[in-house]
Amino acid sequence: MKLGLAGITAGAVLTVGTIPAAAEFQPSVETLMLVDAETGQVLFDQNTDHPLPPASMTKMMSEYLILEAINNGDLSWDDEISISDFHADLSHNPGLSNVMLRTDQQYTVQELYESVAIYSANASTMALGEHIAGSEGAFVEQMNERGVEIGMGELMREAGSEYGLDELSAVFEEQLGDFQFVNSTGLPNRLLEGDHPEGTGAEEDNYMSAEATATLAYRLISDYPEVLDTASIPQMTFREGTDDAVDMMNWNWMLPGTQQPDSDYEPIDGLKTGHTNAAGYTFTGTAEKDGRRLISVVMGADSESHRFTETESVMEWGFENFEEAEVFPAGTTPSGQETLDVAKGLEEEVGLITTDAVSMVVQDGEEEAFTSRVEMDESLLTEDGALEAPVEEGEVVGQVVLEYTGDREINYLPGAEEAEMTVDIVTTDAVERAGWMSLTMSNISSFFAGLWSNVSTTVRGWF
Repeated sequence: MKLGLAGITAGAVLTVGTIPAAAEFQPSVETLMLVDAETGQVLFDQNTDHPLPPASMTKMMSEYLILEAINNGDLSWDDEISISDFHADLSHNPGLSNVMLRTDQQYTVQELYESVAIYSANASTMALGEHIAGSEGAFVEQMNERGVEIGMGELMREAGSEYGLDELSAVFEEQLGDFQFVNSTGLPNRLLEGDHPEGTGAEEDNYMSAEATATLAYRLISDYPEVLDTASIPQMTFREGTDDAVDMMNWNWMLPGTQQPDSDYEPIDGLKTGHTNAAGYTFTGTAEKDGRRLISVVMGADSESHRFTETESVMEWGFENFEEAEVFPAGTTPSGQETLDVAKGLEEEVGLITTDAVSMVVQDGEEEAFTSRVEMDESLLTEDGALEAPVEEGEVVGQVVLEYTGDREINYLPGAEEAEMTVDIVTTDAVERAGWMSLTMSNISSFFAGLWSNVSTTVRGWF
């Protein structure tokens, strides 16, 4: 899809039109976000600013730090990890998602990571965090620090301190800040039987706004796309062939091949589910269709199936109503400004052309909802509006500036680069400076031409 703007005039504004947006999505949950995974452009958002308990979607930050350690060479997939008594006991809690771990055995990083990414294994997550940082408390500090660095927003503790609030629950009630991690798993600390991470409270919970969650997913997929290689596995056996074998069925039932075929959605290949009493049923999903990837965040669904049906609904709405379009083509010659006069050159003018194309994600009907204007760089021009030679080929002399005129507000996730809405105008050729003789003869010709014009005017005045 392309928008033809070849007929733009220097100094003028071209209004292509204001196009009404397509039908708005009608969510069935209170908190929902849909994002284009390539650009970070927000396609839909509702109640996305308020921090909420995310449950096991917290593990996306644990996965981020695990993959970061692998990529930095600080951790190897073959590294073996010992299991503490606490982690072993927790892994046998039938009320929590886990694989069985033992203190008399060691487990590779890859084994534990797969149990986290596929089966949301809580004890495995804690064991990995402790191995990386020395303690889970130190790992949680890294989680919060990295969250700020990748653009997830303001920590709730810091936001609350400005109002004298020390209790995280009180900060949550006031809806201050954007996120806060208190452990590596997303479980409420009260389920950790007093062995919660140092620096956190026994009754505290994790929090992320939907925007913070989408930002985390966006950066996880962008920085470590290999996360989807594991997250997309529908089932795998942990410690296959041993007495501790566990058939890990991915909690993301939208993946074809899991235990709920009715939830299958072919484009889905990640990312993380979650559920606690406080959070309800949550899901950060990502899907690729026809070369485009979307990220969705559903929070507070009322059932396991609800979070998946809502995800499919908003994904399909996004795929059907949005596409990446070229809204301004490269190599355009501005109408009315095809050339620019050149002073003191061997040539009297030079051609002009635009450089790069501009592409962005647009809703159906919006591909022509843009205005365009030409802005020449006056600091490069003489009083007569000419370039003074010598002129180089490809010299930037101005810009075409685009503005969106559609009905919706275009926003991006924090840290995402907004679509570039300006395009440089450059010269098509080089023009050498004329020699002194040519300049002298030109000046003489101009003098006599002016003189003859004055004489002619005077003589005509006699008659």
